[in-house]
Amino acid sequence: MTVNGDPFVIGGKTLSSRLFIGTGKYGDDALIPQIAASSGSEVITVALRRVDLSNNKGNVLRQIPENLQLLPNTSGARNAEEAVRLARLARAAGVGDWIKIEVISDTRHLLPDGHETAKATEILAKEGFVVLPYVNADLYVARDLVNAGAAAVMPLGAPIGSNRGLAAREMIGILLEEIELPIIVDAGIGRPSQACEAMEMGAAACLVNTAIATAKDPVRMGAAFGEAVRSGRNAYLAGLGRVLAQGAEASSPEAGALTGFLRK
Repeated sequence: MTVNGDPFVIGGKTLSSRLFIGTGKYGDDALIPQIAASSGSEVITVALRRVDLSNNKGNVLRQIPENLQLLPNTSGARNAEEAVRLARLARAAGVGDWIKIEVISDTRHLLPDGHETAKATEILAKEGFVVLPYVNADLYVARDLVNAGAAAVMPLGAPIGSNRGLAAREMIGILLEEIELPIIVDAGIGRPSQACEAMEMGAAACLVNTAIATAKDPVRMGAAFGEAVRSGRNAYLAGLGRVLAQGAEASSPEAGALTGFLRK
């Protein structure tokens, strides 16, 4: 929570945490409940290809606390048709109406296909899904997603899994200026300080997986990211101080009792 309370409403659900977490890359899925608790996150994404409802022991959903909002993702989909099919299967399987659209046919850089993502978003939004599409930080794609009925836009900060931070900082800044939907920075964030920076810029939330899952102590790192996101949001709401283009400016007035004292 922020100092004065700052609820985040998306898809009709009010959230107090602006950190979304993932379920991939953990050495042991049993860590997931601990990380959810330490981070304070209320939304968790899971790849639908990892969900096996017929396998009670190997089903990652068994490790996700019931109080978390499940955000299934269509990782593995190569086009809009495959993404839509995965989303419909997820709804039919009882995992809800929230869906994170990932459409990636580029196997080298793993960059999302904006055109196919927008197509899938439009179809699913009309079917009542709360659609959160993962895309490059591209203004024209983001505008297409607004028109398609997306609930938010999720631009990558850097290539997925890279932990390289806000490589797309300038482009994300443009989305924050031009797009009225919530901007949730997703992919590439490697440090809590980078998540804090994204929130200071005005991002509505951050989704972090690899940076937490690959840390030496994932539970403590989850807590660090939770604190960083809260701090960044509070800094944004407080209004960051102006930056001088050049020169310096004293924090205290030059005139005062001390000046007169030293002249005596």
